[in-house]
Amino acid sequence: QVQLVESGGGLVQAGGSLSLSCAASGRTFSDYFMGWFRQAPGKEREFVARIARSGLTTTYADSVKGRFTISRDNAKNTVFLQMNSLKPEDTAVYYCAAGLRWGVRENEYEYWGQGTQVTVSS
Repeated sequence: QVQLVESGGGLVQAGGSLSLSCAASGRTFSDYFMGWFRQAPGKEREFVARIARSGLTTTYADSVKGRFTISRDNAKNTVFLQMNSLKPEDTAVYYCAAGLRWGVRENEYEYWGQGTQVTVSS
């Protein structure tokens, strides 16, 4: 089992920045690919970003490319999501996820955090 706990969400004005963290415990963190997903009200959960086990490879959804940065610290069992130039449409509950496959779909990740709310005001 892997337990994931997100933090860092909050309310920010458009154009502002937030940094999310996801602390992992349980099994060996560096064995897992890590991803961030988000779910806006009335919408399905969608892929935001993913990072390989080494941290050397990342992928982003087109909607956040150039504004968000995913990173990880395997020594601290933590994955981060730095969000810059935030837009109202970024408002959502953000989830981190851990999986053994290099995927962008929800069903490719075995473990999920409880989510953290990000609200961007216009």
